[in-house]
Amino acid sequence: MTATTADVWLPFPAEEIDGLPEGPNYLFWNGGPDFPADPADCAYYVVPYMQGPEVAQRPLASMGSVQVVQTLSAGIDHVEPGLGLLPAGVRLCNAKGVHEASTAELTLALILASLRGFPGFVHGQDKEEWRSGFYPALADKSVLIVGYGSIGSAIEDRLVPFECARVVRVARSARTTARGPVHTLDDLPALLPEADVVILSTPLNPSTQGLVGADFLAAMRDGALLVNVARGGVVDTKALLTELESGRLRAALDVTDPEPLPAGHPLWHAPNVLITPHVGGSTSAFEPRAKRLLADQLTRFTAGEPVRNVVTTTG
Repeated sequence: MTATTADVWLPFPAEEIDGLPEGPNYLFWNGGPDFPADPADCAYYVVPYMQGPEVAQRPLASMGSVQVVQTLSAGIDHVEPGLGLLPAGVRLCNAKGVHEASTAELTLALILASLRGFPGFVHGQDKEEWRSGFYPALADKSVLIVGYGSIGSAIEDRLVPFECARVVRVARSARTTARGPVHTLDDLPALLPEADVVILSTPLNPSTQGLVGADFLAAMRDGALLVNVARGGVVDTKALLTELESGRLRAALDVTDPEPLPAGHPLWHAPNVLITPHVGGSTSAFEPRAKRLLADQLTRFTAGEPVRNVVTTTG
């Protein structure tokens, strides 16, 4: 089987993607109960978007010929547990370049809505109450971005016009950017007490699972806002609830643990929390960017050129 004749599984009909190279046998599968063909013949598997780990991993054990597994999300945590089912040498690629704009937009929306009291205004409108007063501004605040990859950088791009006092960056490894230094996770105890807004945009992996626990939250200054556009598992929900219910911290969450957040969960009605249902990347910007990524990746793949956004290779 060659790249130019192999099966390619797509979550969009091939005729809807401009620029796909000729040759491969394009098959549509978006997580339905029946596979479009024998998974053993699939060489390039594009994981259905936002269908959950069970769907993402379901065909992997039978994909003995697959060469590339492509997610349409920035995170790979929904696929990673199944990588041990694959043969050696399979490249796992993420969707870097697809979600930065939408996720950064939502991050700013969550910050502004939370600081400026929008949830209270909505409730006031429902009750026909005029809730005037003074509310915090983003201007002059100190912002800490935990997870400074392409999404974290896009968030900082959009913070620039808001006249923040400073923006501090944290990632897995230290480096220097045009905007300033990037600190490591080890520096968080010293950085957290100085931040008014803490943004989580880090991948979920063993080093970040439960990163935001009781100690992390206790180090945040009184009245600080925690914004999570990463993954719910980065935050210890029980520890966060304790801080929210005490009134010491605020939170704006696009992701939760558990997720979806079940009816009756105390986080729904905790004070000072704004929750959106994991919609950071689910906007009108997603589909055109995802299709452009797939056309480029498959052009590279069929030409025998290196694909982009390789996160890991099975071995």
